[in-house]
Amino acid sequence: MLKTILSKYKFSARLALSLCFFLVYSFSYAQNNQDFNAFADSIINLNIKDYNKLEYAIYKNKYDTLKMRTLEHKSIAKKYPQGEVFANIMLGNQYRNKSLFPQAEKTLKHALELSEKYNLVNFQIVTLNMLGVVYRRQSIVKDALDYHQKALRLAESEKTKNEATKRSIAVSYNSMGNIYLELKEYDLALEHFNKSLKIEEDLDNKLGLAINYNNIGIIYEAKDSLDLALKSYQTSLDYNNQINSTVGKIICNNSIGSIYLKQNKPELALTTIKPTVALAEKTNDKFYTGMAYINLGWAQNELNLLDEAKPNLEKGLDIAKNYNLQSMESDAKFQLSKWYEKQGDSKKALDLYKEAVTISEEISGKNNSQYVNTLRIRYETEKKSNQILELSSANKLANAKLEQSKKTTYFLILGLILFGLATFLFFRQRQLKSEKQILRLEQDMLRNQMNPHFIFNSLNSIKLYIINNEKENAVYYLNKFSKLIRKILIASTEKIISLKDELETMDLYMNIENIRFSNEIHYKIQVDEDVDTESIKIPSLVLQPFLENALWHGLSPKKDDKFINLSVSKTENNFVSISITDNGIGRTASAKIKEKKLLKQKSLGIDITKQRLANFSKNYTESFELMINDLYDSNNQPSGTCVVLKLPIIPLQKLRTA
Repeated sequence: MLKTILSKYKFSARLALSLCFFLVYSFSYAQNNQDFNAFADSIINLNIKDYNKLEYAIYKNKYDTLKMRTLEHKSIAKKYPQGEVFANIMLGNQYRNKSLFPQAEKTLKHALELSEKYNLVNFQIVTLNMLGVVYRRQSIVKDALDYHQKALRLAESEKTKNEATKRSIAVSYNSMGNIYLELKEYDLALEHFNKSLKIEEDLDNKLGLAINYNNIGIIYEAKDSLDLALKSYQTSLDYNNQINSTVGKIICNNSIGSIYLKQNKPELALTTIKPTVALAEKTNDKFYTGMAYINLGWAQNELNLLDEAKPNLEKGLDIAKNYNLQSMESDAKFQLSKWYEKQGDSKKALDLYKEAVTISEEISGKNNSQYVNTLRIRYETEKKSNQILELSSANKLANAKLEQSKKTTYFLILGLILFGLATFLFFRQRQLKSEKQILRLEQDMLRNQMNPHFIFNSLNSIKLYIINNEKENAVYYLNKFSKLIRKILIASTEKIISLKDELETMDLYMNIENIRFSNEIHYKIQVDEDVDTESIKIPSLVLQPFLENALWHGLSPKKDDKFINLSVSKTENNFVSISITDNGIGRTASAKIKEKKLLKQKSLGIDITKQRLANFSKNYTESFELMINDLYDSNNQPSGTCVVLKLPIIPLQKLRTA
């Protein structure tokens, strides 16, 4: 074994490793701080510059926080930056393992500053990855992804990739896979885990192999492929047994126990998880300890060992609350809800279930908000600046009109002229008020279409194609997105457009939104042959709110077989009928889902559209008609919604001319 390792390095490297081996075995029996002082002095005198070699030389001492503090102080005194940075990385990891995230973040950021200051690239890469893990455990997705991407870019930019660099690249891929896993981007997560797995196989790193197989098991479990998940977890456990990793055994046993529970094998789950709790307690890792207690309570719940289940679930919940582990808190409350349900306390069970769902939605919302935050701030800033400019221009225009009115009044002598002017001003005021209302509606409409969340989510979806190296899809949808934005901006300057332009715009909009539904929605437009879409005029962007409602309230909660049909017909000579039909969950089920949400936002899109249609109809012989019909199948179960919009097509001016 020793000859194999030494053969990988040149003579100087061999000498350094020999000294490291000597130091490790010479001081492995040292029990007091005085022994480690001498050990630390020897390490510093060797002046090891490579991260992997330094980690190998420190050996198991790296888990002792007091010894790492000693190494840090001695390294500072003797101006050995590698030792100072290494000590801070190890201290940060210990804080992270105990779920002391603020201390972990502070310590690792100090290590990052030092590694950047002294240009210690390998140490910098390791620190960036460790910071990413700290944020990932707190479900702060954007920051976690940023740190791992920086680590990956820095590692891949190295011309000569040594073992430490390759290991860092594998860690980056693995961690980014975990982030995509949390975002439920399972295919993207699997791709990153496989990249990491390939590197770990080449390096014969059993710890890395164990971690990646466990993560791949999580993907299979999320997809309900329980047999494949169990196989991956057992492979991971085998590697952890080979390297005798206590934490790895805890993770795998928790995962295997969870699979047994989902396979309705609670006895096997209990046998697997129960010894894991004691093992987790010894590590003092709060994250995995809390997880073990919750899984133990879950198994006992399934076996109706209710007196034993509740204390374990409450222990897991306490750990989750004390260390701000939101996902774990949601799991604990869900299992406690089932416990109270078995006790016949339906109210308490429902309350805990709602709390679990709320926390889960908050985590999802926080992940999204982390991604859109930068874009949102920039958008809001630009919007406010534009509003200030518009208000300033409007104020100047109003002042100019007032001055003109004053000058006019000076020359009016006769009462009839004064009366006429007063009448004119009265009707002018009404007209301005009407125009102002129309302008407000148009602005509200534009703001609704140009929603920053829609823009960001569309760009984020396109970004995933770029990340996934699907260049053709990225270019295709980017072109669609740019055409849509251009059409929306053009349409926002026009009160009415042709029905043909409106249908083209809606087709682009559905194409972009369908990316986020993995192109699962079948969208079809049908236009009767006797309908001249170029000559028929309608308010611009009037159909978008109805399509948006069909997407996000009707089809979003549904799992499969999703479609939206838009049909245009001319049922009467003076009307065109536009119907939008979806096979979603229906308005009743959608309302129930909305009631469960913590933040209830009132949708204004339909109300704004009705006001615009009312204003549009003033110039036509007939008024518009809007009907929203609930659809039911043969079993009287909700099967979707149909919106029918009848718009007048004969203007008043044509009627008068005729």
